[in-house]
Amino acid sequence: MNAKSVAALILGWFVPGLGHVLLKRYTKALIFFVCISAMTALGLLMGGKVYAFQTENPLTILAFFSEIGYGAFYLLSRFLAFGGGDLTSATFEFGTAYIAGAGLLNYLVALDAFDIALGKKP
Repeated sequence: MNAKSVAALILGWFVPGLGHVLLKRYTKALIFFVCISAMTALGLLMGGKVYAFQTENPLTILAFFSEIGYGAFYLLSRFLAFGGGDLTSATFEFGTAYIAGAGLLNYLVALDAFDIALGKKP
C-alpha cells in the first residue's frame, strides 16, 4: 500500500470520481461524479432524508453509515441543514433510498480507485 492509493481512496470517498482524477482516469471520474451526484440530487428532490447518527434505532445507524459514503455531501447536509426529508411526500422512501444508494455506490467507486492505484486493476 502506497500513499497514492490511500490518497485515491480518501479523495474518492470525499467526492465521487476524485480518486480517479488523481489517477488520470478522467472519463470514469466524470461518469461516476455525474451519476452519483444525480442520484443524490434526485433523492433530495423526492424529499429524501439524510440521517444523522442516532442510537435509538439500528436501521438509522445503517442509514447513517450508507449516507456518509458520499463524504462531501453528508458534511454539507449537516452544515447547511438540508436533507431533512418530507414525510408527507409520497416519494419520501424512494428519495431516502436514492441518497443511501448513492453513498453505498460511492464506497465501491472509492475502492475501485484504490484498486487501480495498487495495480490490481488495469
